[in-house]
Amino acid sequence: MIIKSDLESCRSRLQSMIGSPVRLSSNGGRKRIIVHEGVVDNCYPNVFTVRCQRESDGEFEIVSYSYIDVLTRAVRIAIPAEAADTAAVV
Repeated sequence: MIIKSDLESCRSRLQSMIGSPVRLSSNGGRKRIIVHEGVVDNCYPNVFTVRCQRESDGEFEIVSYSYIDVLTRAVRIAIPAEAADTAAVV
């Protein structure tokens, strides 16, 4: 069971990562994993956004995820190894 303090802890951790590169993995259904790489853009009361650059045209897209998805591990967040001395997982 997720309690309010877990949610606030997740939110504050992600707020401290604003501007940091991250790799997000989520289940796309039917044995498909969706991976987005980008920079944590902003944190809102219920969701956070990540700015990702599309490979096809170089434009940016903004994807959003809820903190609940992170806490239930529907979405996994990792800091790429080249961005940090050691890889860390939220």
